Amino acid sequence: MERPGRSAGRFPPGCVGPAGQKGDPSVSRERASRPPAGLSPGLVRLMAVTCAVTVANQYYAQPLLHAIGASLHASQAAASLLVTAGQAGFAAGLLLIVPAGDIVRRRPLLTVMLAVDTAALAASAAAPNLAVLGVLAIVVGSTSVVVQMLIPYAATLAPADQRSRVIGTLVSGLLIGILLSRTFAGIIAQAASWRAVYGVAAAIVALTAVALRIALPDHPREITASYGEQMRAVLAVARAEPVLRWRSLMGACVFAAFGCFWTTVTFLLAGPGYGFSQLGIGLFALVGAAGAITAGFGGRLLDARPRLRWLLTGGTLALMALSFLPIALGGAHLGQAALVLLIVGVLLMDACAQGTHIANQSVVYDLRPEARSRLTTVYMVTYFIGGAAGSAAGSQAYQHWGWTGASVTAAAFTLLGLVAWLAGRRHEHFAPTASRPARRHAPARR
Repeated sequence: MERPGRSAGRFPPGCVGPAGQKGDPSVSRERASRPPAGLSPGLVRLMAVTCAVTVANQYYAQPLLHAIGASLHASQAAASLLVTAGQAGFAAGLLLIVPAGDIVRRRPLLTVMLAVDTAALAASAAAPNLAVLGVLAIVVGSTSVVVQMLIPYAATLAPADQRSRVIGTLVSGLLIGILLSRTFAGIIAQAASWRAVYGVAAAIVALTAVALRIALPDHPREITASYGEQMRAVLAVARAEPVLRWRSLMGACVFAAFGCFWTTVTFLLAGPGYGFSQLGIGLFALVGAAGAITAGFGGRLLDARPRLRWLLTGGTLALMALSFLPIALGGAHLGQAALVLLIVGVLLMDACAQGTHIANQSVVYDLRPEARSRLTTVYMVTYFIGGAAGSAAGSQAYQHWGWTGASVTAAAFTLLGLVAWLAGRRHEHFAPTASRPARRHAPARR
C-alpha cells in the first residue's frame, strides 16, 4: 500500500514525497521492503520513559540555581542563564539534528546521542565553574532532542485512530520529566549536593540508552535524501504551511510562559515569603506534574473529535492566561492563602499548556504524514526558542519587578499566543485536518 500524502509538486526536488506517488523522484528501497510496523503498549511506555528521562536533563538546574550560584560564586541572574543555555542547545539540536531522523536509521542515531548526553551529564557533575557548566548545558540540550525524534516516529507507527492518544502518552512523559526533574533534583541535592544530581542523571540516561537499543526496532531510514536536501525541505515545508507557522507561534508563546514561571518560581519559593529548602522546592514541582495527567484524556478526546482541536486550543490559551492571576497573588502577603492560590494557578497553567501542546502537534502531524520530522523541526525549534526567550525574560522581569513582574510577563506571552490563534483561524479553517473529517487512507508501506 502507498503512504498517503499531498501532490508530488509540493516536495522540493531530490526529496522523497509519498511512496509511489507520480513524480516522486526516489522512494527508499529499504522502506518499501520493510515489514508492517507495530507499536506495542510496552514500546510506547518505554518511549514515554525515554522522553521523561531525556528531557529532564535540561531542567535539573532550575531548583538548584540558588545552590549552584552560591557554590560557583555567581549571581542569581547569571545562574539562571543555565536554563536558557539548555533550551538554546535544545533548539539548535532540533534545527540541526532532528531532520536527520528521516534520512538515517533511527536506532543507532538515538543510541549515539544518548551516549553523548550521558558523557555531558557526567562532566557537569565535575564542572569547575559556571562557564563550563553552561557549555555542557548546551551539549546536554542539543542531545536531548532524542525526545523529538521519538514522538514523530511513534506518530508514524501508530494507527490513525490512536495517534493523538500515543502522542498524548509521550507528551505526558515529556512534561512529567520536565516537572519531576525538579523534585528529583531537590531530593538528591538535599541528600548529597547539586553535583550528585548530574552524576545520578548520567547513570539513568545510560541505562535508558541500553534499554532503548534493545527494544527499539532497527527500521531503515524513512526517505532517501541528503542532509542538505532535507534541510532545504524543512524550509520549504515552513514556507508552504501557514497552519504550521501559526501553530508553531502558539506553541512558542505557551512554552515561553511555562519557562518564565518555572525559572522564576525557584527564587520566590527560596525567598523570605516561603523560605523553602531545596527539597521543598523540588516537592513543589509535584503540583505541576499533576497537570500532566490531562494528556491521556486530551489525546483520547482529540482522537474521537478532531474538529474540536481549534476550539480546544483557544479555550486552553484563554484559561492559561487567567491562571496567572492566582499565580501572581501567590507572591502576595496572604499567609497560607498565597500558597493555595499559587498551587491552583500552577495546576491550571500546566493543564492548559499540556492541552495546547497536544492539540498543536495533533494538527501539525496531520499536515504531511510523510514528513513528520520536518514538521517537528519547524514546530519544536520555534517552541523551544519561545521557552528560552521566556526563561530569559522571566529572570530579568523578576530581577527588576519581582514576582508580579514575572507573572505579568508570563501572562503577556500567553495573550500573544491567543492573538496568534485568532490570526491563524482563516488558514486553519481551510486546512484539511481542521475543516473536514480526515480522509481514510490505506496504511503506509513499511
